[in-house]
Amino acid sequence: MFGVDSALVEDGTYFAIDDGDTVVACGGWSRRATDFGGDGAKHGNDRLLDPATEPARIRAFFVDPALARKGLGSMLLRHCIDAAAQAGFRSLELVSTMPGEPLYLAHGFVAIEPIVLPLAGGVAIRLTRMGRSLAV
Repeated sequence: MFGVDSALVEDGTYFAIDDGDTVVACGGWSRRATDFGGDGAKHGNDRLLDPATEPARIRAFFVDPALARKGLGSMLLRHCIDAAAQAGFRSLELVSTMPGEPLYLAHGFVAIEPIVLPLAGGVAIRLTRMGRSLAV
């Protein structure tokens, strides 16, 4: 829906799982303030976050529906959580679609606030800002 955010790729914080020649799951984390969206429609900006005072962002998770509930999203999310912690971040935030919420809840995220994102044609999507601490 939003396209690729090239900053995630350029920063080396976006990861993919492939099944030979097909990407079947992808997701990443970011040290930038963008909440969601691709190069053409970002929500937020690309400024660098302060790991001591601001949460890293979990971004752009997708799993092939044919492989849903097989642990691929969890594998990527654990990798991102560990990488953000190693980079010095103390907490994480993300903006989730409704289908993604169970994954994030299972990994310790809690709902912070609902967001309604207006789209073309008078359509809107319900999203949820979620967060969690990286404290051990």
